[in-house]
Amino acid sequence: MPSDTPTNLYDLTRPALGALLSDWGYRPHHRDVLWSGLYRQQARALDEVEGLRADLREALRERARLGQLTTHHEAFSSDGHTHKLLMKLEDGQTIETVLMRFKGRATVCISTQAGCAMGCVFCATGQMGLSRHLTPGEIVGQILHVQRILRESGETLRNVVLMGMGEPLHNYDNTLAAVDVLVDPLGLAMAPRFITLSTVGVVPGIRRLADEDRPVQLAVSLHGATDAERAALVPAGRRWPLAELMDACRYYIARRKRRIFFEWTLIEGRNDTVEHAHTLGALLGDMDAHVNVIPLNLTVGYDGGPSRPESVRTFQDVLMSHGVPSTVRQRRGIDIDAGCGQLKSAVERRSRRSLPTSP
Repeated sequence: MPSDTPTNLYDLTRPALGALLSDWGYRPHHRDVLWSGLYRQQARALDEVEGLRADLREALRERARLGQLTTHHEAFSSDGHTHKLLMKLEDGQTIETVLMRFKGRATVCISTQAGCAMGCVFCATGQMGLSRHLTPGEIVGQILHVQRILRESGETLRNVVLMGMGEPLHNYDNTLAAVDVLVDPLGLAMAPRFITLSTVGVVPGIRRLADEDRPVQLAVSLHGATDAERAALVPAGRRWPLAELMDACRYYIARRKRRIFFEWTLIEGRNDTVEHAHTLGALLGDMDAHVNVIPLNLTVGYDGGPSRPESVRTFQDVLMSHGVPSTVRQRRGIDIDAGCGQLKSAVERRSRRSLPTSP
């Protein structure tokens, strides 16, 4: 965005907003009134913020803005539990946000980048490459958008997973600034234990999370328990080999006294055999770890298929023999391209097909 673009207020943490208003000559009380308007009242426009001084409202109109995300495309699963949104950003980029309803709770999966540079071969987002990082306000904006949807039906949002498009630790500062807004007790006041950050294994970011004690649950996408097998699925594995990644994970557990969740996408015949399970169990057996096993979501650019149910059960049994607990993550929205990057790819394919051909 151009440097003279008015400040998006959603890009600012509460301290940063206070510093901005202080530079303009306003006291902390005015920051708190505005902050409450943004996140407690969830005003859609500056004119809707209650209790704001007239001169401050005018200054904000001149120097700031409320950056809004709009729905470009949406899809609903046949069971009514999954709602996928393709959101349009101010520069025309699109990102995905997925709302999932479970019994007694709602979960949203949000994006942290437009595209992704990690290149995981089975992931539609990884296949499209990275366009740019999202700003904190674009990350927070997805939460605000979903909360408005839920409010219409009397529901509330409980869980946030930073597991949509992009690698959160590749966009560390913006992602964690957004998390600061989510957990701010005067902001959205979300419980940190219900916020999960998923990384492909960016070692410097994991160590930084450990040192800073950021209030999130950590999930690491593993998918292979040897360097060769992992690198074939997750190219980032060539940059951060398993020995280095496991050292960072043990450092995180020791520093934070928190369990790490490891994600394992089960692909028939490629990483779902008894031998694969034993190798993974041996790798994680001495750690405070839990494995989320996820049967593959099919994508156009990858020829693998999901594991059969009996293979999933056997895989879990072998992990438990190593003392490693696991859970099969419930698959949602298969009928609406709910996997990361799939809806954007499908919409773009349809758009290309609809373009007029040259004479």
